[in-house]
Amino acid sequence: MTLLVCSDLDRTLIYSAAAMRLAGPDAALPRLLCVELYQAAPLSFVTETAARGLELLASTATLVPTTTRTPEQYARVHLLEKPPEYAICANGGHILVDGVDDPEWSAQVRARVAEGRAGLDEVHDHLVRVGGDFVLRLRTAADLFAYAVVDRAALPAGWIADLTGWCAERGWRTSLQGRKVYCLPETLTKADAAAEVARRTGAELTLAAGDSLLDIELLEFADAAIRPAHGELHDTGWSSPRTTVTAATGIAAGEEIVDWLLDRTTETDPLPEPLPDTLAETFPDALTEA
Repeated sequence: MTLLVCSDLDRTLIYSAAAMRLAGPDAALPRLLCVELYQAAPLSFVTETAARGLELLASTATLVPTTTRTPEQYARVHLLEKPPEYAICANGGHILVDGVDDPEWSAQVRARVAEGRAGLDEVHDHLVRVGGDFVLRLRTAADLFAYAVVDRAALPAGWIADLTGWCAERGWRTSLQGRKVYCLPETLTKADAAAEVARRTGAELTLAAGDSLLDIELLEFADAAIRPAHGELHDTGWSSPRTTVTAATGIAAGEEIVDWLLDRTTETDPLPEPLPDTLAETFPDALTEA
């Protein structure tokens, strides 16, 4: 069986020091491996156990890093000894094949985004108008979407909700991840790019992992999925019949996600048995493993 594994990176597989949630005596903490340097300083990590699991996973399935990072930001991450054949960047705006951008796919995405009700310039200008001292930096990414780096403690009450409503009226959506507030066109999804990679590889089964609102379509597209017990999806209580939730949080959840994915690529029947409709309706929380 040809298996495809599409996983988000930040706060799903890889973790900054601020996102690790390490606790306990130092001697009992897991050994860590740095997988990203930024300005000559270590930035993102996995546990050594997760790193070994990822190498095994890449040998048993087509592992596709699936991220909102731009191709340039993704290039800083060294997840495997041999880089994955495919990677999805800019929330589906780019498909990289052996590290090279697929220009036909990028052109298709841009044509689709251009048909939307609002353009990037309008959204960026709105962020400039409604921003304040709490906005530390404002950027556009891949000429597709905008994001603001914010001081979360200083965010005005209701600011995210107001921005979300404004964007929704124009066919855009928002996502708050760490210190970044993303504004993206609704037509820009990881799931569309994952479906294209599945078509190219002839995948018979797709597994997925992610932690943010921008991962929902990807998790719903997959035959089975997992999310960590932290992040936007956890904070909003999002679940689905085919999505498992980790028991751990922080970088330990990343290790658990790798184990879960690896287990399912080596099982004869990797799909969880669905619950009867009547049980699912009566006990919806039972659909998600804790």
